[in-house]
Amino acid sequence: MPQITVDYTAAAEGVFDREGFARALHTAVVEIAAAKPEACKTLFRAADETAFGYDAEGAHVIVHVTFGLLAGRTDETKAKLTETTLELLREHLKPEGSVLHASAEVRDLDPSYRKYEG
Repeated sequence: MPQITVDYTAAAEGVFDREGFARALHTAVVEIAAAKPEACKTLFRAADETAFGYDAEGAHVIVHVTFGLLAGRTDETKAKLTETTLELLREHLKPEGSVLHASAEVRDLDPSYRKYEG
């Protein structure tokens, strides 16, 4: 915990500093949501095919960040985390000539959540 997933348009590959974003994001999660640094894990998933509105292709870069956190964070903490995430995306993703559509959400992990490290 936290489980962080970043889904993004594959066209962002050359303009998305994923390593820098993950480092900054993990720091923010520790400061805002009281996570442990060693517990922060981020999975990046590039989507080869995306559409925006009626455009099958075009000058649009879409990014969505999902956080899975153990229950107990306040709505204010969750909102601060998503707002900070959007700021960090603007710093680490510069799609020149394209419109950036960025979003983020925090979800409470189900009580059945378990993890394994081996």
